[in-house]
Amino acid sequence: MDLAQTTYAVTERMPNSERYELSRQMRRAAVSVPSNVAEGHATKLHGRYRHHLRLAKGSAAELSTQLELACRFGYLPQAEWETIEKHILRVNQLLNGTIRNVSRQMGERDT
Repeated sequence: MDLAQTTYAVTERMPNSERYELSRQMRRAAVSVPSNVAEGHATKLHGRYRHHLRLAKGSAAELSTQLELACRFGYLPQAEWETIEKHILRVNQLLNGTIRNVSRQMGERDT
């Protein structure tokens, strides 16, 4: 949730010319991370949950790329980008750990 909130704050400062382009994609990716976790968890099925956790990882990777682009285009200061990247790294660590736990509960190794 914090990652989505931070992303919204970043995109608010982007130029109007990016309002319906990069900033919109960034917001969608940021919202997709917790949304996929919640959707997968709500199914109460380990396989579906793991699938949604992997989708969340994909959205985090998308957001990471989009944030780097925003930095390269000069819409986001380097220091702020690095701080958000650390946050994304932590989110990925949590997702990886959860995927491992769900896989163990399923009696499988995560591949």
